[in-house]
Amino acid sequence: MSAAPDITAHLLAWFDRHGRHDLPWQHPRTPYRVWLSEIMLQQTQVSVVAGYFERFVAALPDLPALARAPQDEVLALWSGLGYYARARHLHTAAKLCLERHGGELPHDLDALIALPGIGRSTAGAILAQAWGDPAPILDGNVKRVLCRVFGIEGWPGQPVVEKRLWAIAESLLPPTRLADWTQAQMDFGATLCTRANPACALCPLQDVCVARRDGRIADLPAPKPGKPLPQREAHLLLAEDGEGRVLLQRRPPTGVWAGLWSLPQLDDAAQARAWFCDHLRGDASATQALLPIEHAFSHYRLRLHPLRARVEGLKPRIADNDGLRWARRAELSAIGLPAPIRKLLQEQTA
Repeated sequence: MSAAPDITAHLLAWFDRHGRHDLPWQHPRTPYRVWLSEIMLQQTQVSVVAGYFERFVAALPDLPALARAPQDEVLALWSGLGYYARARHLHTAAKLCLERHGGELPHDLDALIALPGIGRSTAGAILAQAWGDPAPILDGNVKRVLCRVFGIEGWPGQPVVEKRLWAIAESLLPPTRLADWTQAQMDFGATLCTRANPACALCPLQDVCVARRDGRIADLPAPKPGKPLPQREAHLLLAEDGEGRVLLQRRPPTGVWAGLWSLPQLDDAAQARAWFCDHLRGDASATQALLPIEHAFSHYRLRLHPLRARVEGLKPRIADNDGLRWARRAELSAIGLPAPIRKLLQEQTA
Protein backbone atom coordinates (compact mmCIF):
# COMPACT_ATOMS: atom_id res chain seq x y z
CA MET A 1 0.00 0.00 0.00
CA SER A 2 3.05 2.27 -0.15
CA ALA A 3 1.79 3.79 -3.42
CA ALA A 4 -1.50 4.86 -1.81
CA PRO A 5 -0.59 8.54 -1.20
CA ASP A 6 0.64 8.89 -4.80
CA ILE A 7 -2.50 7.24 -6.17
CA THR A 8 -4.73 9.57 -4.20
CA ALA A 9 -2.77 12.71 -5.14
CA HIS A 10 -2.60 11.79 -8.85
CA LEU A 11 -6.29 10.96 -9.02
CA LEU A 12 -7.34 14.18 -7.27
CA ALA A 13 -5.11 16.20 -9.61
CA TRP A 14 -6.74 14.44 -12.58
CA PHE A 15 -10.18 15.18 -11.12
CA ASP A 16 -9.37 18.88 -10.79
CA ARG A 17 -8.67 19.06 -14.53
CA HIS A 18 -11.04 16.47 -15.99
CA GLY A 19 -13.65 15.54 -13.39
CA ARG A 20 -17.35 16.38 -13.40
CA HIS A 21 -17.93 19.52 -11.33
CA ASP A 22 -21.30 20.73 -12.58
CA LEU A 23 -23.65 17.83 -11.93
CA PRO A 24 -27.09 18.98 -10.78
CA TRP A 25 -26.84 17.30 -7.36
CA GLN A 26 -23.57 19.10 -6.61
CA HIS A 27 -25.19 22.56 -6.54
CA PRO A 28 -26.42 22.69 -3.86
CA ARG A 29 -24.98 19.53 -2.34
CA THR A 30 -27.41 18.58 0.41
CA PRO A 31 -27.81 15.17 2.07
CA TYR A 32 -31.19 14.66 0.35
CA ARG A 33 -29.89 15.53 -3.11
CA VAL A 34 -26.76 13.41 -2.64
CA TRP A 35 -28.85 10.44 -1.48
CA LEU A 36 -31.33 10.76 -4.35
CA SER A 37 -28.54 10.98 -6.92
CA GLU A 38 -26.72 7.97 -5.48
CA ILE A 39 -29.87 5.83 -5.64
CA MET A 40 -30.57 6.96 -9.21
CA LEU A 41 -26.96 6.28 -10.22
CA GLN A 42 -27.12 2.67 -9.10
CA GLN A 43 -26.89 0.73 -12.40
CA THR A 44 -27.67 3.89 -14.41
CA GLN A 45 -25.30 6.32 -16.18
CA VAL A 46 -24.91 9.98 -15.23
CA SER A 47 -26.05 11.14 -18.67
CA VAL A 48 -29.38 9.36 -18.16
CA VAL A 49 -29.86 10.33 -14.53
CA ALA A 50 -29.35 14.10 -14.79
CA GLY A 51 -32.69 14.91 -16.41
CA TYR A 52 -34.64 12.55 -14.15
CA PHE A 53 -32.95 14.03 -11.09
CA GLU A 54 -33.91 17.60 -11.98
CA ARG A 55 -37.51 16.62 -12.70
CA PHE A 56 -37.71 14.64 -9.44
CA VAL A 57 -36.38 17.40 -7.16
CA ALA A 58 -38.56 19.99 -8.90
CA ALA A 59 -41.61 17.94 -7.87
CA LEU A 60 -40.29 16.64 -4.51
CA PRO A 61 -37.61 19.11 -3.35
CA ASP A 62 -36.84 17.64 0.05
CA LEU A 63 -37.13 14.50 2.13
CA PRO A 64 -40.44 15.34 3.86
CA ALA A 65 -42.02 16.06 0.45
CA LEU A 66 -40.88 12.66 -0.80
CA ALA A 67 -42.12 10.92 2.34
CA ARG A 68 -45.59 12.46 2.03
CA ALA A 69 -45.95 11.91 -1.73
CA PRO A 70 -48.26 9.14 -3.00
CA GLN A 71 -46.41 6.10 -4.34
CA ASP A 72 -47.97 6.63 -7.76
CA GLU A 73 -46.36 10.06 -7.99
CA VAL A 74 -42.95 8.70 -7.00
CA LEU A 75 -43.17 5.87 -9.54
CA ALA A 76 -44.37 8.24 -12.27
CA LEU A 77 -41.36 10.50 -11.67
CA TRP A 78 -39.12 7.43 -11.78
CA SER A 79 -40.77 5.92 -14.87
CA GLY A 80 -38.15 5.12 -17.50
CA LEU A 81 -35.18 4.83 -15.13
CA GLY A 82 -35.79 1.11 -14.55
CA TYR A 83 -34.99 -1.01 -11.50
CA TYR A 84 -38.14 0.31 -9.83
CA ALA A 85 -37.35 -1.32 -6.50
CA ARG A 86 -34.97 1.63 -6.05
CA ALA A 87 -37.90 4.07 -6.16
CA ARG A 88 -39.98 2.02 -3.75
CA HIS A 89 -37.07 1.69 -1.32
CA LEU A 90 -36.37 5.43 -1.63
CA HIS A 91 -39.98 6.21 -0.76
CA THR A 92 -40.03 3.79 2.19
CA ALA A 93 -36.71 5.14 3.49
CA ALA A 94 -38.02 8.70 3.36
CA LYS A 95 -41.03 7.69 5.47
CA LEU A 96 -38.74 6.00 7.99
CA CYS A 97 -36.58 9.12 8.19
CA LEU A 98 -39.70 11.15 8.90
CA GLU A 99 -40.69 8.74 11.67
CA ARG A 100 -37.28 8.07 13.24
CA HIS A 101 -34.84 10.83 12.28
CA GLY A 102 -36.79 14.07 12.35
CA GLY A 103 -37.33 14.18 8.60
CA GLU A 104 -33.62 14.10 7.74
CA LEU A 105 -31.12 11.47 6.66
CA PRO A 106 -29.18 10.13 9.64
CA HIS A 107 -25.53 11.21 9.81
CA ASP A 108 -24.38 7.72 10.78
CA LEU A 109 -23.12 4.75 8.76
CA ASP A 110 -25.10 2.04 10.53
CA ALA A 111 -28.30 4.09 10.55
CA LEU A 112 -27.97 4.76 6.83
CA ILE A 113 -27.36 1.09 6.03
CA ALA A 114 -30.46 0.21 8.06
CA LEU A 115 -32.59 2.15 5.57
CA PRO A 116 -33.94 0.19 2.58
CA GLY A 117 -31.97 0.60 -0.64
CA ILE A 118 -28.76 1.83 1.03
CA GLY A 119 -25.80 -0.50 1.17
CA ARG A 120 -22.32 0.14 2.55
CA SER A 121 -20.99 1.80 -0.61
CA THR A 122 -24.01 4.07 -1.06
CA ALA A 123 -23.85 5.01 2.62
CA GLY A 124 -20.16 5.83 2.23
CA ALA A 125 -20.85 8.02 -0.79
CA ILE A 126 -23.56 9.90 1.12
CA LEU A 127 -21.36 10.44 4.19
CA ALA A 128 -18.37 11.61 2.13
CA GLN A 129 -20.26 13.90 -0.24
CA ALA A 130 -22.89 15.31 2.10
CA TRP A 131 -20.75 15.75 5.22
CA GLY A 132 -17.13 15.24 4.16
CA ASP A 133 -16.71 12.14 6.33
CA PRO A 134 -13.81 9.69 5.69
CA ALA A 135 -15.97 6.87 4.31
CA PRO A 136 -14.82 4.58 1.48
CA ILE A 137 -16.98 3.55 -1.47
CA LEU A 138 -16.87 0.39 -3.54
CA ASP A 139 -19.24 0.61 -6.48
CA GLY A 140 -18.67 -1.21 -9.77
CA ASN A 141 -16.39 1.48 -11.17
CA VAL A 142 -14.20 1.55 -8.06
CA LYS A 143 -13.96 -2.25 -7.96
CA ARG A 144 -12.77 -2.28 -11.57
CA VAL A 145 -10.14 0.41 -10.96
CA LEU A 146 -8.77 -1.22 -7.79
CA CYS A 147 -8.61 -4.67 -9.39
CA ARG A 148 -6.57 -3.28 -12.27
CA VAL A 149 -4.30 -0.92 -10.34
CA PHE A 150 -3.49 -3.44 -7.59
CA GLY A 151 -3.71 -6.60 -9.72
CA ILE A 152 -6.48 -8.21 -7.66
CA GLU A 153 -7.46 -11.68 -8.90
CA GLY A 154 -10.92 -13.19 -8.70
CA TRP A 155 -14.44 -11.94 -9.30
CA PRO A 156 -14.99 -8.78 -7.16
CA GLY A 157 -18.36 -10.10 -6.00
CA GLN A 158 -16.73 -12.94 -4.06
CA PRO A 159 -16.69 -12.13 -0.32
CA VAL A 160 -12.95 -12.78 0.06
CA VAL A 161 -12.11 -10.50 -2.89
CA GLU A 162 -14.58 -7.82 -1.83
CA LYS A 163 -13.13 -7.79 1.69
CA ARG A 164 -9.68 -7.12 0.26
CA LEU A 165 -11.02 -4.34 -1.98
CA TRP A 166 -12.71 -2.64 0.99
CA ALA A 167 -9.39 -2.66 2.84
CA ILE A 168 -7.65 -1.03 -0.14
CA ALA A 169 -10.42 1.53 -0.57
CA GLU A 170 -10.11 2.51 3.09
CA SER A 171 -6.33 2.80 2.86
CA LEU A 172 -6.66 5.29 -0.02
CA LEU A 173 -8.84 7.79 1.86
CA PRO A 174 -7.20 11.23 1.92
CA PRO A 175 -7.24 13.42 5.05
CA THR A 176 -9.19 16.17 3.24
CA ARG A 177 -11.36 16.66 0.13
CA LEU A 178 -13.45 13.56 0.82
CA ALA A 179 -16.33 14.68 -1.41
CA ASP A 180 -13.94 15.34 -4.31
CA TRP A 181 -12.17 12.03 -3.71
CA THR A 182 -15.43 10.12 -3.86
CA GLN A 183 -16.50 11.85 -7.08
CA ALA A 184 -13.00 11.45 -8.55
CA GLN A 185 -13.12 7.67 -8.18
CA MET A 186 -16.54 7.43 -9.80
CA ASP A 187 -15.61 9.78 -12.66
CA PHE A 188 -12.31 8.02 -13.30
CA GLY A 189 -13.95 4.62 -13.61
CA ALA A 190 -16.84 5.93 -15.69
CA THR A 191 -14.86 8.01 -18.18
CA LEU A 192 -11.25 6.79 -18.31
CA CYS A 193 -10.71 3.36 -16.75
CA THR A 194 -13.78 1.99 -18.51
CA ARG A 195 -14.81 -1.63 -18.80
CA ALA A 196 -13.94 -1.78 -22.51
CA ASN A 197 -11.21 0.21 -24.27
CA PRO A 198 -9.85 2.12 -21.25
CA ALA A 199 -7.73 5.16 -22.11
CA CYS A 200 -4.52 3.87 -20.57
CA ALA A 201 -2.33 6.37 -22.44
CA LEU A 202 -4.11 9.21 -20.62
CA CYS A 203 -4.27 7.50 -17.25
CA PRO A 204 -2.70 9.34 -14.29
CA LEU A 205 -2.09 5.95 -12.61
CA GLN A 206 -0.40 4.20 -15.53
CA ASP A 207 2.99 4.05 -13.79
CA VAL A 208 1.61 2.12 -10.81
CA CYS A 209 -1.07 0.04 -12.53
CA VAL A 210 -0.33 -3.69 -12.23
CA ALA A 211 -2.76 -4.65 -14.99
CA ARG A 212 -1.07 -2.29 -17.45
CA ARG A 213 2.40 -3.42 -16.41
CA ASP A 214 1.50 -7.08 -16.88
CA GLY A 215 -0.62 -6.65 -20.02
CA ARG A 216 -3.79 -7.81 -18.22
CA ILE A 217 -6.15 -4.87 -18.73
CA ALA A 218 -8.69 -7.10 -20.51
CA ASP A 219 -8.45 -9.80 -17.82
CA LEU A 220 -9.08 -7.66 -14.74
CA PRO A 221 -11.39 -7.58 -13.00
CA ALA A 222 -12.32 -11.23 -13.47
CA PRO A 223 -15.86 -11.64 -14.85
CA LYS A 224 -18.66 -13.12 -12.85
CA PRO A 225 -19.05 -16.84 -13.56
CA GLY A 226 -22.03 -16.72 -15.87
CA LYS A 227 -24.76 -18.81 -17.37
CA PRO A 228 -27.22 -18.02 -20.19
CA LEU A 229 -30.19 -15.90 -19.18
CA PRO A 230 -33.48 -17.85 -19.27
CA GLN A 231 -36.16 -16.72 -21.71
CA ARG A 232 -39.75 -16.06 -20.55
CA GLU A 233 -42.87 -15.24 -22.54
CA ALA A 234 -45.94 -13.20 -21.62
CA HIS A 235 -48.94 -11.75 -23.47
CA LEU A 236 -50.29 -8.24 -23.06
CA LEU A 237 -53.77 -6.94 -23.79
CA LEU A 238 -53.76 -3.43 -25.23
CA ALA A 239 -57.47 -2.68 -24.88
CA GLU A 240 -58.98 0.66 -25.91
CA ASP A 241 -62.54 1.81 -25.34
CA GLY A 242 -64.75 3.92 -27.59
CA GLU A 243 -63.21 7.12 -26.18
CA GLY A 244 -59.68 6.02 -27.03
CA ARG A 245 -58.76 5.30 -23.42
CA VAL A 246 -56.36 2.46 -22.61
CA LEU A 247 -57.02 -0.12 -19.90
CA LEU A 248 -54.19 -0.32 -17.36
CA GLN A 249 -53.66 -2.91 -14.66
CA ARG A 250 -51.71 -2.43 -11.44
CA ARG A 251 -48.75 -4.79 -11.09
CA PRO A 252 -48.50 -6.85 -7.90
CA PRO A 253 -46.72 -5.24 -4.91
CA THR A 254 -43.71 -7.55 -5.33
CA GLY A 255 -41.80 -8.87 -8.32
CA VAL A 256 -41.03 -7.29 -11.68
CA TRP A 257 -42.35 -3.72 -12.10
CA ALA A 258 -43.98 -3.98 -8.67
CA GLY A 259 -46.61 -1.33 -8.02
CA LEU A 260 -46.44 0.18 -11.52
CA TRP A 261 -49.35 0.41 -13.93
CA SER A 262 -49.01 -1.80 -17.00
CA LEU A 263 -51.25 -3.60 -19.49
CA PRO A 264 -53.19 -6.70 -18.42
CA GLN A 265 -50.72 -9.58 -18.70
CA LEU A 266 -51.72 -13.18 -19.47
CA ASP A 267 -49.81 -16.41 -20.04
CA ASP A 268 -50.80 -16.96 -23.68
CA ALA A 269 -52.80 -15.47 -26.54
CA ALA A 270 -55.85 -17.65 -25.88
CA GLN A 271 -56.05 -16.37 -22.30
CA ALA A 272 -55.66 -12.78 -23.50
CA ARG A 273 -58.54 -13.14 -25.95
CA ALA A 274 -60.69 -14.92 -23.35
CA TRP A 275 -60.01 -12.15 -20.80
CA PHE A 276 -60.98 -9.56 -23.40
CA CYS A 277 -64.25 -11.36 -24.15
CA ASP A 278 -65.17 -12.12 -20.54
CA HIS A 279 -64.25 -8.81 -18.91
CA LEU A 280 -64.78 -6.30 -21.71
CA ARG A 281 -67.52 -7.94 -23.79
CA GLY A 282 -65.16 -7.83 -26.72
CA ASP A 283 -65.13 -9.75 -29.99
CA ALA A 284 -62.07 -12.02 -30.17
CA SER A 285 -62.07 -11.82 -33.98
CA ALA A 286 -61.45 -8.07 -33.74
CA THR A 287 -58.12 -8.43 -31.96
CA GLN A 288 -54.79 -7.74 -33.67
CA ALA A 289 -51.46 -9.29 -32.73
CA LEU A 290 -48.62 -6.74 -32.67
CA LEU A 291 -44.89 -7.34 -33.04
CA PRO A 292 -43.25 -8.88 -29.94
CA ILE A 293 -41.25 -6.71 -27.55
CA GLU A 294 -37.89 -7.94 -26.24
CA HIS A 295 -36.84 -6.74 -22.79
CA ALA A 296 -33.83 -7.88 -20.75
CA PHE A 297 -33.70 -7.94 -16.97
CA SER A 298 -30.58 -8.75 -14.96
CA HIS A 299 -31.71 -12.34 -14.37
CA TYR A 300 -33.83 -13.25 -17.42
CA ARG A 301 -35.05 -12.11 -20.83
CA LEU A 302 -38.72 -11.35 -21.37
CA ARG A 303 -40.54 -11.48 -24.69
CA LEU A 304 -43.88 -9.68 -24.58
CA HIS A 305 -46.60 -10.37 -27.16
CA PRO A 306 -49.07 -7.45 -27.33
CA LEU A 307 -52.63 -8.07 -28.49
CA ARG A 308 -54.47 -4.93 -29.50
CA ALA A 309 -58.24 -4.90 -29.04
CA ARG A 310 -60.93 -2.23 -29.24
CA VAL A 311 -64.09 -2.20 -27.17
CA GLU A 312 -67.01 -1.11 -29.34
CA GLY A 313 -70.67 -0.52 -28.58
CA LEU A 314 -71.63 -1.41 -25.03
CA LYS A 315 -69.68 0.16 -22.20
CA PRO A 316 -67.11 -2.21 -20.70
CA ARG A 317 -68.04 -3.84 -17.43
CA ILE A 318 -64.82 -2.73 -15.76
CA ALA A 319 -64.84 0.54 -13.84
CA ASP A 320 -61.77 2.18 -12.32
CA ASN A 321 -60.59 0.49 -9.11
CA ASP A 322 -57.35 -0.18 -7.23
CA GLY A 323 -56.30 -2.81 -9.75
CA LEU A 324 -57.64 -1.51 -13.06
CA ARG A 325 -58.12 1.94 -14.58
CA TRP A 326 -58.91 3.54 -17.90
CA ALA A 327 -56.41 6.23 -18.92
CA ARG A 328 -56.47 8.76 -21.70
CA ARG A 329 -53.32 9.12 -23.78
CA ALA A 330 -52.72 12.60 -22.40
CA GLU A 331 -52.65 11.17 -18.86
CA LEU A 332 -49.98 8.54 -19.48
CA SER A 333 -47.01 10.86 -18.91
CA ALA A 334 -48.07 11.31 -15.27
CA ILE A 335 -48.56 7.57 -14.62
CA GLY A 336 -45.79 5.22 -13.51
CA LEU A 337 -45.39 2.81 -16.43
CA PRO A 338 -42.57 0.35 -17.26
CA ALA A 339 -40.39 1.74 -20.04
CA PRO A 340 -41.27 -0.92 -22.68
CA ILE A 341 -44.99 -0.45 -21.98
CA ARG A 342 -44.71 3.33 -22.29
CA LYS A 343 -42.85 2.93 -25.58
CA LEU A 344 -45.49 0.53 -26.91
CA LEU A 345 -48.31 2.94 -26.05
CA GLN A 346 -46.47 5.84 -27.65
CA GLU A 347 -45.99 3.86 -30.84
CA GLN A 348 -49.60 2.65 -31.02
CA THR A 349 -51.80 5.67 -31.51
CA ALA A 350 -55.47 5.45 -30.67
